[in-house]
Amino acid sequence: MKRRYRTPTTQEQRVLDEVKVRLIKPKEAKRFERRMKRAHYLKGAAVVGHQLRYVAVRRGQWLALLTWSAPALHLRYRDAWIGWNETQRRKRLRLLVNNSRYALLGTQRYPNLATRVMGLCCKRLATDWQETFGHRVVAAESFVDGQLFRGTCYQASNWTRLGETQGFGRAANDFYVAHGRPKQLWVRELEPGARARLCAETLPEDLAGVERELPQSCPVRAPNLRTLWSFFQACVQDWRKPLGLRYPLATVLSIIACASFCRVPRGQRDLAAFAQRLTRTQRRILRCPYDRRRDTYLVPKETTFFRVLTGVDPEQLERAMQAWQEHVLGPLPAEEDIVFDGKELNHARGAQIVSAVAVPSLRWLASEQVQEKSNEIPAGQRLLERVDVEGRLVLADAMHTQTQTARRIVFERGGDYLLTVKQNQPTVLKTVTDLLSKEVVSPSGSDEPAATSGALARTQPWP
Repeated sequence: MKRRYRTPTTQEQRVLDEVKVRLIKPKEAKRFERRMKRAHYLKGAAVVGHQLRYVAVRRGQWLALLTWSAPALHLRYRDAWIGWNETQRRKRLRLLVNNSRYALLGTQRYPNLATRVMGLCCKRLATDWQETFGHRVVAAESFVDGQLFRGTCYQASNWTRLGETQGFGRAANDFYVAHGRPKQLWVRELEPGARARLCAETLPEDLAGVERELPQSCPVRAPNLRTLWSFFQACVQDWRKPLGLRYPLATVLSIIACASFCRVPRGQRDLAAFAQRLTRTQRRILRCPYDRRRDTYLVPKETTFFRVLTGVDPEQLERAMQAWQEHVLGPLPAEEDIVFDGKELNHARGAQIVSAVAVPSLRWLASEQVQEKSNEIPAGQRLLERVDVEGRLVLADAMHTQTQTARRIVFERGGDYLLTVKQNQPTVLKTVTDLLSKEVVSPSGSDEPAATSGALARTQPWP
């Protein structure tokens, strides 16, 4: 039989007209929690993140309680309703709010009271959020247990039912546990056009300040993550004593490598923070130890990263990275040139390295640390011993314009070179200027122009 809804009587309508919704006062917090525990089926008022608590009052009598808090991290139907991509969701999630608790008080029920209170609260919610937390919210979500309630007040307040959740609740950051009670998902725009603004390429000026800079997360796909772990396991010997080891060496090195791909500083604190952002699937693939009691995969702490970074064999580490890189990308194309470039490492107290990189693909080939009280020249010459430059052109800046380096490239390694000559190298500059003709010549003697081999040089500084 279809349920009938009656219209309020004159007295009941007077109650609806007189009801007001306001934020609770600090001294009312304990009273709010006691009343919410008694009235709400979840038997608790605790919620996560930013939160606002409201009470509906008529002539001093509390009629209803509402709590608004941080939204759910992942909701498939909600995200599709808004139409934003993963990056937008992570950056703009703070523009949403969750009606996490709603309870009517007392035994006397007034028709339309729930709808009336919800409407009054939604009208002031964005302004209150702006005054409290420095930004407003433009859309709301809520969950209704369909086994207990119909969600009628949401429907009557212009909320939209999108579907049901899969029956999981968040137990920790990015981890969810099945609770077996799927809930209805309801959503509502708090201002016209909110969805269009949320999924726009750029936010309007009045909302742009809400977007947060996202910390880098691991970009490596699952198949490549598995092979990365396997190459570290096969190529790098674990020197640590097995007693008490919690994390395999390949696991720690894989996390460090992924952090390097994201340009995360390789300090142990930054690496530990990056490890915390690994997803459950990524942790499982990297064989992080499983904590059955908390149903989570543990990740290394700062001390573990420190011990590994200070003890790992750099040559074994380099061979593992090169092998994995060739497995993923294939052999280096024959037309690629090789650039030697020195850099001072950030957050490393002045430490310097010289790296060999293929161009134009920017594929890393090897690195050599500059020894203390030395410079890039010996490091670059040592690097030549490990990098295959046969048949390739080697490019480097003016520091490497040395006879010994040029001879090693051509006669020992079978490559060719393009070295820079600057104004602060007057002797070399004069020699090059005298030897090189201003006209294009062909060493083979043919009529077709060709670049000179072996002694090719630039007489202008690098751009």
